[in-house]
Amino acid sequence: MAVLDIKPAGSCKYDLVALGEVMLRLDPGEGRVRTARKFRAWEGGGEYNVARGLRRAFGLHTAVCTAFADNEVGRLIEDFILHGGVDTEFVKWRACDGVGRTVRNGLNFTERGFGIRGAVGMADRGHTAASQLQPGDFDWDNIFGKQGVRWFHTGGIFAALSDTTPQLVIEAVQAAKKHGTIVSYDLNYRPSLWKSIGGKERAQQVNREIARYVDVMIGNEEDFTACLGFEVEGVDEHISSIDVTAFKHMILKAVKEFPNFKVTATTLRAVKTATRNDWGAICWAAGKFYEATQRPDLEILDRVGGGDSFASGLIYGFLTFNDPQLAVEYGAAHGALAMTTPGDTSMASLKEVEALVKGGSARVQR
Repeated sequence: MAVLDIKPAGSCKYDLVALGEVMLRLDPGEGRVRTARKFRAWEGGGEYNVARGLRRAFGLHTAVCTAFADNEVGRLIEDFILHGGVDTEFVKWRACDGVGRTVRNGLNFTERGFGIRGAVGMADRGHTAASQLQPGDFDWDNIFGKQGVRWFHTGGIFAALSDTTPQLVIEAVQAAKKHGTIVSYDLNYRPSLWKSIGGKERAQQVNREIARYVDVMIGNEEDFTACLGFEVEGVDEHISSIDVTAFKHMILKAVKEFPNFKVTATTLRAVKTATRNDWGAICWAAGKFYEATQRPDLEILDRVGGGDSFASGLIYGFLTFNDPQLAVEYGAAHGALAMTTPGDTSMASLKEVEALVKGGSARVQR
């Protein structure tokens, strides 16, 4: 059942364009940041990860709108993006003063966690080039109109970076709507980003304004509560379990208040340890709920980016089949696979995702 009015494949230059910050992730592997003597470098960013997953796992043509300080770290992140196959046509380069007093590139130190020790992320992203982006920096009529984009994705992480980034998000989503591009938004609430600029009250003010332009709203129970102000009973803050029925009632409240939401989707995760979670997902579309295959006791190597990979799989399902049941299954399967490998971004293939959607096992592939 088609639920979204999506431009046909091949009618646009890009299947998806994402707007967000891309940081350099520094990963101590199995150790701790506080005792590390070496780090493995990756790229990552909530909005960008979706574009990269759609390019590398699903073979779609994607681009990212972002900005970097023009120095060696910025060029390193660009090299990662190019390796991931995401188009850098819309990247803005800002002159660097050599010190970083006025503009710099973001760093993200991330511990994977293990067992009872949860994953930890520590971002160093003040005064970054992406946080200084503002309305007028991108020619949206050229991007959405002349070149053409089937789907636009951004989210609450980018909107939390400064006073100008939410204004840019609104400019972008309004332009996307004008040109018939589907808009998705991942609420992605991060308390550390909001605590010094107004907390949940400011998060709700910003995100509720943006929500009026969104077709596909993505977020977990904390996101909907913190960013949009919808309360849900049945949440255990210690293990992140949730009463699915209660969450469905919250979604129904959200789509009643925001009738522009054609689809809402979320992962359902019960955290038992950092390396073992129950994993599933639900999607609301056209007045019905669709649930993905549940995966109890899913073994996890690196959970960071699992939600972004869910989003890219979900978007692929809609772009390819425009079917909510298939979309939520592809999203849940891709998110599950992404958490079996290190780094923010997916290393899964379309073949692997399709096999998992069909009920494939972990038997050796020869």
